[in-house]
Amino acid sequence: MPEISRFFGIVIKMFYNDHAPPHFHAEYGEEEALFDIHTLDILQGQLSKRAKMLVVEWALEHREELISNWNKARKPENLSKIEPLK
Repeated sequence: MPEISRFFGIVIKMFYNDHAPPHFHAEYGEEEALFDIHTLDILQGQLSKRAKMLVVEWALEHREELISNWNKARKPENLSKIEPLK
């Protein structure tokens, strides 16, 4: 699963040809959650409150890039790296 971003110990990944709805995976230590790109709701798993807030903040800034990567992953094409949260 390609890593598309990393910040504050959080790793953001996306699978090739993954199931709908469009989503990404966020890992923080032993925790993992799948986030819906459109709603930013957690579809599966869990993250600590602080990690979840950071992921949502990052995703709000990069939603168009996430959608672009989702579309690339469906084809499949190489995914683009996305700037980390600063």
